Amino acid sequence: MSFGYSPEFFERVTANRGLRGRGALLRALRVPAVREVAPLVARACVGLSDELSDLAWEELAVGMAARVVGLLANGGVNQGDAPARAVARVTEAVREIEAAPGEAFTLAKLARGAGMSPYYFLRSFEQVSGTTPHQYILRVRLREAAERLVAEESKILDVALDCGFGDVSNFNRTFRAEFGCSPRAYRRASFATETQRHRERQGLGSKNFPGFCFSG
Repeated sequence: MSFGYSPEFFERVTANRGLRGRGALLRALRVPAVREVAPLVARACVGLSDELSDLAWEELAVGMAARVVGLLANGGVNQGDAPARAVARVTEAVREIEAAPGEAFTLAKLARGAGMSPYYFLRSFEQVSGTTPHQYILRVRLREAAERLVAEESKILDVALDCGFGDVSNFNRTFRAEFGCSPRAYRRASFATETQRHRERQGLGSKNFPGFCFSG
């Protein structure tokens, strides 16, 4: 999934946040998997299977742009860099985590798979992703849980266990810290708008709006 924005659109957003010029957006090439963007990412992932309306995608695109600019304005993006070889190895590790977030990963296992020492892998992972392996795995698990809470009727306990959490109390506490509400409240809020979303539903494809577009 990707959101594409015109330079003019981002200039308007940056101006609203007190930044000036396109150079302000070029200080970082990537935005890490930080808590500030987690709800929007989860909502977008759910939307891929739930066929959101044009209005909902538009709101997501604008919200994502504003959140990213806010992170840049507040210095919330890790701007460290790593050698290309380290970037490639960390990228493979990220793909492994994304493919099976419920696995019992350890730092030693991830480092061994990347062909690095644990120390160098940890340092490189933080430089590339802006977060630690543990934090990244946790956020991938939470995102998967958020998707399942909306898409399925499974018990919250089953969702927690399937997504790699050892007990439901830890899952509830971590989920609330990430999304600002309990898993039950998150599911209830999502279901509350389901009828409206389906009424406005349109097929997915390439969505174009003034200043940006979406492809999924």
